[in-house]
Amino acid sequence: MEVLVSLAVLAIALSALIKSSVENTTNMGYLRDKTFAHWVAMNKATELNVNQTWVSPGRSNGKSEMANQQWHWTMIVSNTPNKNIRKYELEIRRNSTDESPINTLIGYLGKSK
Repeated sequence: MEVLVSLAVLAIALSALIKSSVENTTNMGYLRDKTFAHWVAMNKATELNVNQTWVSPGRSNGKSEMANQQWHWTMIVSNTPNKNIRKYELEIRRNSTDESPINTLIGYLGKSK
């Protein structure tokens, strides 16, 4: 009887350990994707600032490669109360069909004179 009880306790402990390992692995993949998506957004923002690009208000889409993967970005540009500054939102997705972005970066562009 004692052996059966100890086996039951061992089975419960092992199933909890396996569940914890699976959750950690899933979380690690999510954090990896979130980091890469942030880097893609920062690269696009840096490109806008370095090129001193004055983008028109509206929505544009594109692709970038990071870590041997294609990342899809959407940039939404809007005017601000100051006519020399525009706000942009970069949304990064793994697939263009994904409903919600993995990462969103908000920034501002100044008009070069």
